[in-house]
Amino acid sequence: MDAIAPLIAATLNAGTPLALAALGLLLNEKAGLVNLGAEGILLMAAVAGFAVALVSGSTALGMLAGALTGAAMAGLLGGLIIWLNTNQYASGLAISLFGGGLSAFIGLPFVGRNLPPAEVWAVPFLSDLPWVGPALFRQSPMVYLTIFAAFAMIWFLDRSRSGLVLRSIGESPEAAHALGYRVRWIRLAAMMAGGALCGLAGAFISVIYTPLWVEGMIAGRGWIALALTVFATWRPARVLLGAYLFGGVTMLQFHLQGMGVQVASQWLSMLPYVATIVVLALISRNPMWIRVNIPASLGKPFHPGH
Repeated sequence: MDAIAPLIAATLNAGTPLALAALGLLLNEKAGLVNLGAEGILLMAAVAGFAVALVSGSTALGMLAGALTGAAMAGLLGGLIIWLNTNQYASGLAISLFGGGLSAFIGLPFVGRNLPPAEVWAVPFLSDLPWVGPALFRQSPMVYLTIFAAFAMIWFLDRSRSGLVLRSIGESPEAAHALGYRVRWIRLAAMMAGGALCGLAGAFISVIYTPLWVEGMIAGRGWIALALTVFATWRPARVLLGAYLFGGVTMLQFHLQGMGVQVASQWLSMLPYVATIVVLALISRNPMWIRVNIPASLGKPFHPGH
């Protein structure tokens, strides 16, 4: 049990950026927009967050910079696909490649620099409980905020008027436009809000999780987050569960190595990506599952007045 508690704590920490990014992408897709630029957005947010945190000495400012950078990158993508009617998939891939290259260039002065260890918030009384305390209640504040964000998104999408309007646009933007809703602006707002969550995920990795900057440090997490939205069938609670599942698989490799398991490190490093492929393959065996939950207008262009 003493060995499992650190694994659970590490799983929560590793799953947090996946959960934040996947929640952001879920918000995009609920509005009918596919964001394939997540990898580039996370990289740009990671370098921006690290740079601001290093210069200012403030973790909070670093996280804010990451969120703003993510929103700006997503806004750029939104402008391309919402107003210029470019292909959603090609535009997203372009943003991903652009973000990867630009982040590497901007981050050159910061390679090899380190931030001090991030603050860990121990929940009063609960953190002192045997086993449970170290496993669950001694985490970065962002871990708890991510869990709160998931439940807040459930309320927003299912209970609030704005969330129901957003979902209606994801199902039929033509009908929402006919009712007088400003579909393009609502979609842009959803894209930028989702980008801000992706930005928080990228900044979390470079400012809190590592904390350092290395070129390409996102290492495919943007693509895993994209797969998580399908795995979760576009439901925030399942996104949270899936993120911690993938986070656990990621951290398992290090714990197995620490326990002396004689497996090549390359095989263990492949585990999160193999798990992604296996999960998507299993889900694809039941197309009805996806068809019932997927927003009807996802990936389809919308032209007002046509």
